[in-house]
Amino acid sequence: MTSLSNNDAYTVGSKSFTAVAINTAAKAGEWIKSKVGGYNKLRQKSVANDLVTEVDKGAEALIRNLIQTHFPHHAFLGEEGVTPGPGAFVKALDNHKDSEYLWIVDPIDGTTNFVHGYPYFSVSIALAYKHEVIVGVVYDPVQDEMFVAEKGKGAYLTGRRMEVSAEEKLADSLLATGFPTDRSRALPLNMRCLQRIAPQTRNIRSSGSAALHLAYVAAGRLSGFWEYGLSVWDQAAGTLLVKESGGTVTDTKGAAYGLTVSDVVATNGHIHDSVLNELMQEEAAFHTEIQN
Repeated sequence: MTSLSNNDAYTVGSKSFTAVAINTAAKAGEWIKSKVGGYNKLRQKSVANDLVTEVDKGAEALIRNLIQTHFPHHAFLGEEGVTPGPGAFVKALDNHKDSEYLWIVDPIDGTTNFVHGYPYFSVSIALAYKHEVIVGVVYDPVQDEMFVAEKGKGAYLTGRRMEVSAEEKLADSLLATGFPTDRSRALPLNMRCLQRIAPQTRNIRSSGSAALHLAYVAAGRLSGFWEYGLSVWDQAAGTLLVKESGGTVTDTKGAAYGLTVSDVVATNGHIHDSVLNELMQEEAAFHTEIQN
């Protein structure tokens, strides 16, 4: 049995987990890119702005087949195989609680962008060993950028080691966030947080792929990122990228990141407490108003 305590932690036999993840992401990304503007079926999931196409499903099937060709006994959790809705991923994770190795995949993180031809989407592939992510790969097929991390071994972009940015103040920081599909809690809460934080920063971006936002934090292109209502496949790979680049990842209350976390904050570490403070104050006010 493979153990994280030895030099073979990232292989089974002679097969490297990371190499398989990279090759799989590249092949899926190439296929997805060839389908931009060419999908045939578009449908809504749980809400009107949560979309899926046959390309999402085809990409996930491709990824699953490639991974299981190499590691047939590993478990697989893909976005398109889970019933839509807030918190559904937690139940899906529980179904895999006894799995030693679990691949966690978002075939197209940024489907809405893909549908509109907006060139900002990614393939996200993570491998968890006993519920801890040990390999994370985020691939941007449009820019042909491959972000790769192994637990304890650093994070890399096209072979060059990544480091988070050096900003120490919100006023000097470029942050990113997303607009959640959950319109009952996550979206209105985040709109309030955005209104609170934006005036204190250099600026804020929102490009529609949590996985790429996290990769950009890892690469030092963003000082930080937060979003409410994410699922595990949105951020499993990206959070490892951030941590292995020297950054900090928690939930919005400052608790340590785990696979069941849905409300995520990832920063360069220097501004983490400042971001958390603003989010927690706005969350408290939001929940007080709801209760009243």
